[in-house]
Amino acid sequence: MQTTHHTPTTLAYAQSLLDLAGEQNEAEAIGEELGQIAEIVEQNPTFAAYLADPGIGYDERARTLQQTFAGKVSPLMWNFMGVLNLKRRLKEIPAIAAAYDDLLDEKLGKIEVDVTVAQKLSPEQLEQVRQRVSQALKKDAVIHQYVDDSIIGGLLIRVQDKLIDASVRSQLHSMREQLLTVARATSQ
Repeated sequence: MQTTHHTPTTLAYAQSLLDLAGEQNEAEAIGEELGQIAEIVEQNPTFAAYLADPGIGYDERARTLQQTFAGKVSPLMWNFMGVLNLKRRLKEIPAIAAAYDDLLDEKLGKIEVDVTVAQKLSPEQLEQVRQRVSQALKKDAVIHQYVDDSIIGGLLIRVQDKLIDASVRSQLHSMREQLLTVARATSQ
């Protein structure tokens, strides 16, 4: 999970789309569709540059959207892309998709959690971590696992901007600090 600080504009577009999608009971489907479009933009730098180019007019961009997406996206997504084109915001699709995902997770009571471990956890261990984190946060945790052998043992848990450190290194460091404090106190 990349913790993103969404701009007010990006959030406003994402929230509007989520509200409309929610009314049509398509919130998750629209999220997937928006994510796929964002992926197309991110994986095609030339297309991304085209969408961002202020020298290209509304009509020309509308023709390109027609050729690329007409009949391939839902009516709601097609209308949304039309609004983004009108407002010259098509280049922000990846950022809007990220904001949409975060808002949808919040709406569904889900929370994304990064877990960094020294060695890859088994599916059973990962599920155990997911359940414990879900209970602690009182939300449905969506776990993303990363392996980093420099943490020695234990695990690091990042929820949004907060790092919950359960690693052995942190325990060793705090034990070392306690020992140094005791050593200083006894040597005086």
